[in-house]
Amino acid sequence: MPQTVQGVIAPAKGAAVELTTIVVPDPGPGEAVVAVQACGVCHTDLHYREGGIGDDFPYLLGHEAAGTVEAVGAGVTEVAPGDFVILNWRAVCRQCRACRRGRPWYCFATSNASQPMTLEDGTVLSPALGIGAFADKTLVHAGQCTKVDSAAPATAAGLLGCGVMAGLGAAVNTGGVGRGDSIAVIGCGGVGAAAVAGAHLAGAATVIAVDIDPRKLDTARRLGATHTIDASGADVVQEIKNATGGFGADVVVDAVGRPETYQQAFYARDLAGTVVLVGVPTPDMTLELPLLDVFGRGGSLKSSWYGDCLPSRDFPMLIDLYLQGRLPLDEFVSETIGIGDVEAAFDKMHSGDVLRSVVVL
Repeated sequence: MPQTVQGVIAPAKGAAVELTTIVVPDPGPGEAVVAVQACGVCHTDLHYREGGIGDDFPYLLGHEAAGTVEAVGAGVTEVAPGDFVILNWRAVCRQCRACRRGRPWYCFATSNASQPMTLEDGTVLSPALGIGAFADKTLVHAGQCTKVDSAAPATAAGLLGCGVMAGLGAAVNTGGVGRGDSIAVIGCGGVGAAAVAGAHLAGAATVIAVDIDPRKLDTARRLGATHTIDASGADVVQEIKNATGGFGADVVVDAVGRPETYQQAFYARDLAGTVVLVGVPTPDMTLELPLLDVFGRGGSLKSSWYGDCLPSRDFPMLIDLYLQGRLPLDEFVSETIGIGDVEAAFDKMHSGDVLRSVVVL
């Protein structure tokens, strides 16, 4: 039978979120119902509330989550009731041209649940990134569930569902940073801080953190930054070159996603270096670069989608590293909050007071 649970919705563009009753159907073929244990408050949820992603209101917010599978529908073999899982928003299809070419992290036909979750009056909800995890329970495609070691607390594990995986993967998967390399990360919020942690984990020799907030630079140092640059009063490009023997970094990650920061990343990399854009621009932003510079500096200009991750490969491995004490996921949890505190968490996000507020259910 369908279940009624509490969930946080964005009822209309720019309106404050509401805690209300939602209806979660029984899982159909290929679907799973997950009892959510924890869900991070991500900037993407704020984008949904503000109408920056779409206008399919009301939205059921929340997507950076971990919990326990409660029930599965027909044909589901990936997970079973009782499994501790991290939810992901790129459930690979295994059939599209990217998957068939052995690049499933680029899957062009990712799956979501077929059935809708609704309000009590039947109004259909649009789940954020196909997940909708600011709720006691949520309905997802079974492929959006990745089983991991249940010894990890949900507050830490859920962060791999979006922000930490996006940043860590931007450095390691997309940027390919490795032993002895140099990397600069522009913007050290949750995603940028994760890029710093990932570079440190991968053995980068020089890890440069750039931000205008000294609190974020302090966090970056704890996560492995060897150098920090206060961008509010420095020539960022020159300072990155100063920290890399005058050459520029092998990899520069733009975790802000603005034309100004992208240009800094472009010119702060070494010849034949790599720029990785993981910060999300707004639709009105444009970029102008001399084409001769694009040619003459060589290298690669890349975008990173979800850290180019493959959840079935990356999530279990990263949870194992966390349990070994090698990936400090707990450093990203600034506070734990109740399901009714999401709007206040958005305010703290605006002021830069938190890396992540995590809703505990």
